[in-house]
Amino acid sequence: MTSTDSGNAPLAVQMRGIVKRFDDLVAVNDVDFDLRAGEVHALLGENGAGKTTLMNVLSGLLRPDRGHILLNGEPTRIRSPRDALRRGIGMVHQHYRLVHGFTVAENIHLGWDASPTVLTPARIEERTRELSDRFHLDVDPAARIWQLSVGEQQRVAILRTLARGARILILDEPTAVLAPGETDKLFGMIRQLSSESGRTIVFISHKLEEALEISDRVTVLRGGRHMGTHAAEDCTPRMLSQEMVGRSIEFTRQREPVELGENALVAEALSTTDDRGLPALREVDVTVRAGEIVGVAGVAGNGQRELSETLTGLRALTAGRIQVGGQDLSRAHARDFLAAGVGHIPEDRYASGLVLTESIEHNAILRAFQHPPVRRGPLLIQGAARRFARMLAKTVGLSISDVSAPVRSLSGGNAQRLLTGRELNASARVLVVVHPTRGLDIGAIEEVQQVLLRARATGVAILLISEDLNEVMRLSDRILVLYRGAIVGEFTDPEQFNLEEIGLLMGGALAAAS
Repeated sequence: MTSTDSGNAPLAVQMRGIVKRFDDLVAVNDVDFDLRAGEVHALLGENGAGKTTLMNVLSGLLRPDRGHILLNGEPTRIRSPRDALRRGIGMVHQHYRLVHGFTVAENIHLGWDASPTVLTPARIEERTRELSDRFHLDVDPAARIWQLSVGEQQRVAILRTLARGARILILDEPTAVLAPGETDKLFGMIRQLSSESGRTIVFISHKLEEALEISDRVTVLRGGRHMGTHAAEDCTPRMLSQEMVGRSIEFTRQREPVELGENALVAEALSTTDDRGLPALREVDVTVRAGEIVGVAGVAGNGQRELSETLTGLRALTAGRIQVGGQDLSRAHARDFLAAGVGHIPEDRYASGLVLTESIEHNAILRAFQHPPVRRGPLLIQGAARRFARMLAKTVGLSISDVSAPVRSLSGGNAQRLLTGRELNASARVLVVVHPTRGLDIGAIEEVQQVLLRARATGVAILLISEDLNEVMRLSDRILVLYRGAIVGEFTDPEQFNLEEIGLLMGGALAAAS
């Protein structure tokens, strides 16, 4: 909980009777929401609960259909995000609004009234470094956004909003890609912003323990309605989860013993380069046995994406060897990895995993459309494709009535369930999973993790790459720590996994762990 005493502070924001509809869907239903000056206020709820929609109204991205907003006691109409920023309200979204062809420094200064009159690369890169040091957010000012990992892009988005001097800062899942040490720094920055400079912070997160640690108050939404606002000190994770989803959530993994099989995936001395041609992996060794989950922990930008892409045939090796089920795939194409029984859940389900313009049915059969019963000779059998999609949806608990609906109509949790089910169906031997629960609510997180554990029990070898250390520790049988493209530590006993030690290695402490 924050150190600031905001209990008697004046109200910086009052949202009264907010209603927001999208056609027949009432996303926010008569919600009241208050923010006190200088407080950190956690906003919790499942995907589709209305929390992001409510904050989009406050940040000017959406206009309410009914209700009103008061800032510092004065009635206010917020007409756009730029208007909101002028009033001191800024929001960092889950899907970062950055120009991918521009550099980090250019994104920081784009559209900023306080940009220098003469915009030279050297000047704006220098200012970006100063901001980066000030807020403890490590970014490369000269890098282009498309070259960055998702976690690095998040840091840029946070930095850009802070640079514009937002007095009310809305952070949507800000710790999703941070190591424990980085989370501590972020929390320190949040506490400083709230206690020393009086900024008001909205902290949206699915990590209940973190929300309780950093916040003064907690508000829960469910189904577009306000379920309650509480002092953080009066809450427990179990209480909040019950309020969020209407049922109890299992917070600890029930570790079922599984007899490990043969080596399903063997990667030796893997080396490759990133999109800039710089070394990304340095002689990495990875072995995963049938029925085993091997977790790869690391801070964003340390080679995780390149590792997942080399192990699924999407990125060429510069050196090293990959075997799947004894078959050499070191120089193979992605289709050869698929034929060998390798599935892949990429880090960005929307950019790389699903085709948003196509239907649920077409996305479900992407890995199966060339094989019976979906395909017969040169023909795609529509009835079989529809039955396959419905079977897949049922297997992963996807509640849908029409598989012909566009996949973009699915919530984040349902989209991830569809992707996970499709790849598990394709992965007879190995599943490479990257950030499987990023951005999901606690109910969806539990369901996706249970799907992975069931796959483990059937003998699938799973390589789990995640920057969420709690998730890695909860699911893994072994943990490898990746730092600057190299394995710097291995932990082999789940009962002895040490969060602090793993976190130090993720941050660059190179003492060997075993």
